[in-house]
Amino acid sequence: MGGYGDVQMIDDKGLRMDGRKPSECRPIEIETGVVPVADGSARVRWGLNDVIAAVYGPMEAHPRKIQRQDRAVLDVRYNMAPFSTTDRIRPGFNRRSREISKVTAEALESVVLLELYPRSKIRVEIEVLCAEAGTRCAGITAASAALAHAGIPMTDLVVSVASGKVNGVVVCDLNKEEDNYGEADLPMGILPNSGELVFLQMDGDLSQEDFKIAWDYNMEAASHIHEIMARALKGGDA
Repeated sequence: MGGYGDVQMIDDKGLRMDGRKPSECRPIEIETGVVPVADGSARVRWGLNDVIAAVYGPMEAHPRKIQRQDRAVLDVRYNMAPFSTTDRIRPGFNRRSREISKVTAEALESVVLLELYPRSKIRVEIEVLCAEAGTRCAGITAASAALAHAGIPMTDLVVSVASGKVNGVVVCDLNKEEDNYGEADLPMGILPNSGELVFLQMDGDLSQEDFKIAWDYNMEAASHIHEIMARALKGGDA
């Protein structure tokens, strides 16, 4: 959130720079089975974001010291490819990738039935090929679809989406410019069947009224994305 109020993101007709209305998401495509060597995989193209998630396991957890006697360990790794942004990213884990990996694991642990696989490990690899704001949301969504594609038992899917505030207007699914220069950002991880939250962060300030609008935008977007995800998992067009 840059918060530069002099950068105009909304035109006189109430449309955003990319032509969307405040309530509209960027185009989303979801495809499963994109990594043949993985037990499950999914690719999410969301605006200019391009994210692949691959799942391996359940497998025996090594080293043994990480094993849990009553449940599996969910090992999540989020990474941005060096070529994913205009500024080359240094290869390897950094503070941001570790933080997003941890947040993603916590969101997914709330739905994966880990107790079915004691002393095991399920590895989830998330690779961002192209980044245009909202990569953590795209990564969580891709990882959820990949786990389902791998046949890992889950109580629900997780759909993540972020709304925010730009030029005093609450908008759904921030793009890069809106993320850079907007006033607030509210990413959420949503269980579409129950409407429960498994992930919530906020950067910037939102009034109670604006928070409610952003919440409603995210919930509506999550329902739409869930339909796309379900079609992809059933092998249909997404």
